[in-house]
Amino acid sequence: MELKLGGSLRVPIVQELAKEKLATVPSRYTRSDQHPHIILSDLSFRLQIPVIDMQKLLDKCSMDSELQALHDACQKWGFFQLINHGVDVAVVEKMKLEVQEFFNLPLEEKNKFRQEEGDLQGYGQAFVVSEEQKLDWADLFYIVSSPAYLRKPHLIPKLPFTFRDAIEVYASELKILAMKILKLMAQALDMKPEEMETLFTDGMHSMRMNYYPPCPQPELVTGLYPHSDAVGLTILLQVNEVDALQIKKDGVWIPVAPLPNAFIINIGDILEIVTNGAYRSIEHRATVNKEKERISIATFLSANLNGDMGPAPSLITLQSPAKFKRIGVAEYFKGFFSRELVGKSYLDLMRI
Repeated sequence: MELKLGGSLRVPIVQELAKEKLATVPSRYTRSDQHPHIILSDLSFRLQIPVIDMQKLLDKCSMDSELQALHDACQKWGFFQLINHGVDVAVVEKMKLEVQEFFNLPLEEKNKFRQEEGDLQGYGQAFVVSEEQKLDWADLFYIVSSPAYLRKPHLIPKLPFTFRDAIEVYASELKILAMKILKLMAQALDMKPEEMETLFTDGMHSMRMNYYPPCPQPELVTGLYPHSDAVGLTILLQVNEVDALQIKKDGVWIPVAPLPNAFIINIGDILEIVTNGAYRSIEHRATVNKEKERISIATFLSANLNGDMGPAPSLITLQSPAKFKRIGVAEYFKGFFSRELVGKSYLDLMRI
């Protein structure tokens, strides 16, 4: 069984453009609309981005207060950093190393993993739906790790063994972590746990490995255009020491400084739908650096593609009626991947 959720037009590999040491950025990458926004970079404010301790969430003595902190973070920020998450440091470091080595491969080697026509998975870019649209200053390697029928035979099975093994172990660990987080969120919301489990236990699990090359005019481009994630939950791992993530809160772009050995977690659009707006997905973007490359790995947990979704019935009351439509999960993703990635515009189509 093969299910295609969409594709992306083939465009130049930005890493190769960066090697040409261009003095100016090609016009297709310049986005003059992105940089007048206010950016609040004061360190004291950056530290207000919530930090949640997984060990405290699992400890009976501290669970209640930390669960309230998680609930507040999801309601007010849509983003938090997770420390003491329980994923083996060796697993994380191995994944970081293998991703760096992949992007360091010669182009002819990486091209063996290029996206095929009409498909999303592989090496290239995403959300390129026309020859005229602006492009991000970035490349990606996108794969689906589960369910197994969505895997592409020319991708994970053809990777070097060490990379393939790192993906398998890392994906397995993060799926376990994601389900723990979702169950805790259900508890914080007084939502029936089986509603969360039914939707996500057999959901699509995927990874987007991002490469942002140095850019001669970083102020003119975006590494990743402002958007919210279409999925349920995103777990972001910073691979090297170059910060770039910014989140939009109260009309202000706030840089995020990743903590050592932490994951950055954010609410996706599906979770906003399921929680009937109690937890909100937040616009975020990636900037680029003039001198250094940046690499990150975003791991996505989505809903079961064979089901449908809408606000959880246990959260619907006369005082809080449904704010979103019900829709088939596969239909939802096909619509999402057929569009440019622009803010929360796709989620707005789901509103009642």
